[in-house]
Amino acid sequence: MSKVLSEFLPGEKGTVKKVTGNSMIKRRIIDMGVVAGAVIEVQKYAPLGDPMEVKVKGFNLSLRKKEAEMIEMETA
Repeated sequence: MSKVLSEFLPGEKGTVKKVTGNSMIKRRIIDMGVVAGAVIEVQKYAPLGDPMEVKVKGFNLSLRKKEAEMIEMETA
């Protein structure tokens, strides 16, 4: 099943299918290790729901929901 990262709940894991968009934000996301095949686990959301904290390649990363909507995921 396929969905975007912003739809995941804390504790859910998935594999990156692709990063969409055509901007500098996309480039920064890819540079931080969010590439096709990477496994991402959602750790938590901030109290107001934005940003979200995810674990990718052994480190924690905070992403805005708008950025997380650019990451297409495959659920296990």
